[in-house]
Amino acid sequence: MGLLEKYKAYIKSENLFQPKDRLLLAVSGGVDSVVLCELCLQAGYDFVIAHCNFQLRGAESDRDEAFVRDLGKKYGVEVFVKFFDTIAIAKKEKKSIEETARDLRYGWFGEIIGNGQLADRILTAHHADDNIETVLMNFFRGTGIRGLRGILPKQGNLVRPLLFARRDELEEFAKENDLAFVVDHTNAENEYTRNYFRNEIIPMVSTRFPEAKENLLRNIQRFGEVNVLYEQAIEWHKKKLPEPKGNEVHIPVLKLMRSEPLTTIVYEIIKAYGFTAHQTEEVIALLQSESGKYVQSPSHRIIRNRKWLIISPNQTGEASLIIIEDGMENVQYAMCNLQMKKLSATTYQLPTTNSTASLDSSVIKFPLLLRPWNKGDYFYPLGMKKKKKLSRFFIDKKLSLTEKEKVWVIESDNKIIWVVGMRIDERFKITDRTKTVLELKLECNADKADKEKKKR
Repeated sequence: MGLLEKYKAYIKSENLFQPKDRLLLAVSGGVDSVVLCELCLQAGYDFVIAHCNFQLRGAESDRDEAFVRDLGKKYGVEVFVKFFDTIAIAKKEKKSIEETARDLRYGWFGEIIGNGQLADRILTAHHADDNIETVLMNFFRGTGIRGLRGILPKQGNLVRPLLFARRDELEEFAKENDLAFVVDHTNAENEYTRNYFRNEIIPMVSTRFPEAKENLLRNIQRFGEVNVLYEQAIEWHKKKLPEPKGNEVHIPVLKLMRSEPLTTIVYEIIKAYGFTAHQTEEVIALLQSESGKYVQSPSHRIIRNRKWLIISPNQTGEASLIIIEDGMENVQYAMCNLQMKKLSATTYQLPTTNSTASLDSSVIKFPLLLRPWNKGDYFYPLGMKKKKKLSRFFIDKKLSLTEKEKVWVIESDNKIIWVVGMRIDERFKITDRTKTVLELKLECNADKADKEKKKR
């Protein structure tokens, strides 16, 4: 079977696209992408061409652009060209040239087909040898099972229809069809990681294991199947362990501790919230820690709270479990603002309003937790020596169901220090021995509205 027949068969077997689809071909001008154009022509597919000028090789970059424009004329198709100041962008974003060029490339391709009017699918000329290089690089980078499955034939609108073909097959097809192409001289240099694997690592391994490439291609297929099983198992654990509650996720500690393999399961759950693989051990350590300890990502915190790990947004206005660190002055939550400051007890005047809590700073342990009250919560109301459940406390205060739903508490070291806006705990009150007062002052939107009315 010739390359064209293999090409059409691979597209059909992998269901990459439909014959009626309009295709956007990513063309650099090298042999791989030129062969892709010719195969699409011979197969009768409708296509246009996109070319990125990354301005990395001076006159050679401009030569490649001119070649691709002429290629479009040869095939009678439209050519889209985009210039990128790749080096400047890489420096600004603190990324490698390779990573920057890849992100720019796919970002622009996505823009072209975004509305579906110019093309239906993006086709790149990645082939089997590219896949071998990618898997080896991923192995040494430590990307896990997903990285070992290699380049996927299809990801959304992105299609790689040449993954079945080896590089020498494409070169032979170009020779048979008298196809002109350009050669990137930097392919022979080892500055870029892929070139180093292509030019040094793989040839060196092949001298000892002549069948290395073929074995790797077979392994890629096996790893792809292993990854399917892996994903199925992970989905089962994700359904079994996390319990969504509003915009938070609650995970029972004991149930998680019994899960195996623990490290893998924890990482697969937390990575969606901005946590890295390196933070996995920190999160596992929370399983043995006390309440109030947490690990933070750019967007979320994982907080140990009694028998639960709670994944909560960093934005306090969105969270229902809020960490209060020593030294914080303001916390926004549930349409309210909580102001905090430490004052000398010598000149301190006790407030007469329930919206302010005055506490002995010396008996308070940070961080504090601000959260809605839960069934089973109890505290020692100011003036009482016995504990009382909050549910009983609310009955005594004749709170309605709606009023109960709005109650938050602040706790220190698993002890409630203030039923916010109502009463502090006896154990944390100011005494004659108090030197520093922790003052917590509550102001909610409703309070502000009342104040505005009084001013008028």
